[in-house]
Amino acid sequence: MTEIQATAPKETLFTKAFKNLEDPRRTDKGNLLYPIEEVLFLVISASVCGANTWTAIELFGKKQLNWLRRYFPYLEGTPSHDVLGNIFSALDPDQFGKCFIEWSSSISAQTKGEVVAIDGKCMRGSYDTATSKMPIHIVSAFASKNGICLGQKQTNAKSNEITAIPELLDLLALQGCIVTIDAMGCQKKITDKIISKGADFIIAIKENQGELLEQAKKMFSIGTPPKYDESIDAGHGRVETRRCYVTDDLRFFDIKKEWGNVKSIAKVESERFIKVSGKNSKETRYYITSLPADAAKINKSVRAHWSVENKLHWNLDVIFGEDLSRKRKGNSAANFNMASKIALGLLEKENSKGLTKPNKRLYAAIDNDYRAKVLGF
Repeated sequence: MTEIQATAPKETLFTKAFKNLEDPRRTDKGNLLYPIEEVLFLVISASVCGANTWTAIELFGKKQLNWLRRYFPYLEGTPSHDVLGNIFSALDPDQFGKCFIEWSSSISAQTKGEVVAIDGKCMRGSYDTATSKMPIHIVSAFASKNGICLGQKQTNAKSNEITAIPELLDLLALQGCIVTIDAMGCQKKITDKIISKGADFIIAIKENQGELLEQAKKMFSIGTPPKYDESIDAGHGRVETRRCYVTDDLRFFDIKKEWGNVKSIAKVESERFIKVSGKNSKETRYYITSLPADAAKINKSVRAHWSVENKLHWNLDVIFGEDLSRKRKGNSAANFNMASKIALGLLEKENSKGLTKPNKRLYAAIDNDYRAKVLGF
């Protein structure tokens, strides 16, 4: 019989951030076998080590129980996969989300001028064919420099990003940051909200704002010559040239009063050459921004926006297997998405071994000391 070590929880950034999370189960009877903080620590520890399913987390808990007891008592051992699924299904994602934001803020202090990219992602695996339950859509805020997700908000459809983005902005500390959003977020209320948070914005314009798009195009055919910057990125068998033109001469911007927070308009031309095929592709995009006409800064910030796709969404899909996940019950998909982002953020911050994220997960699975280091103990 394994000896139970009566270990008191150690005070860490993790325990501080999640100590006030409300347990969705009835606690008045006092008969809960698995305290919520122990469940969260188990799930995030297992996720760091490569466990992407409830069954895998159950197996991790059984095999690593002595290690887990270094940090929490686990007097009744660890829960089964069914119990884990039920707890995460019942957990309030808004409450969990607030704790998640507190945790991310504690490990990732924002700096002046940092790009915070806001973007949505559909969790395809959450679609339930049996009940026709639509897949959930998560809007995330991602700190491009630090590689940390700062927070998220769940919606029921991509179209609801318009309402989810302001709600997410309300929760975040953004003073001095540059918030970048795709065309779905090109709304006056959203620009007002960003300015009220002490931040600047760069927002893409597309056909959903037809008049604004036509006005933006016009700005580069009349008035003073725009500021200009060019950057070239090469790698992965391609060469991409990005030319950014910015103007703050808005004398002929006919809807200037309606978009009072707009100080400059940018046009970014991207030309991509694929070495293997020898093919070229070109694309032109327009942006409104509250920044002055600094072409180099805006060009760099627009480029940084895509980190939310390359460093967050791609990692969740490819490394954490999110699109293959079949978690559908209650709030389990949204809550496990947050747990995965916590694990991803911890892996991003730990660079002592110079490993890729998949190899960091493997190393954490086989080395107890490295796992503790990743988790901040």
